[in-house]
Amino acid sequence: MKAFVLNGVADLRASRPYLELVRENTMSVGLYVLKAGAVDAQSPHTEDEVYVVLAGAAQFTAANETRSVSFGDVIYVGAGVPHRFHDITDELRLIVVFAPPEGSTPLS
Repeated sequence: MKAFVLNGVADLRASRPYLELVRENTMSVGLYVLKAGAVDAQSPHTEDEVYVVLAGAAQFTAANETRSVSFGDVIYVGAGVPHRFHDITDELRLIVVFAPPEGSTPLS
């Protein structure tokens, strides 16, 4: 078993927005934090991805669809789909799950 106290883990991130917490053969899990007004500069991933919003408020765009996100929202993004958070009004704290693990699938 692996268990984490999120408030303690957030302190470990230092200045990095993403901190991987778990990496197994079939998935990886991390904490992603974006401050209010931050720019989410991520590129499409080669893995499927799930976001769980723990705190904050923003807009989220995947492909050509945009929606508001806030505490309690769960978002699925398929591999290769361009996506990003924007118009972040309150610091976003997100659990991110990649399947398979982030960076394990080669670009096609």
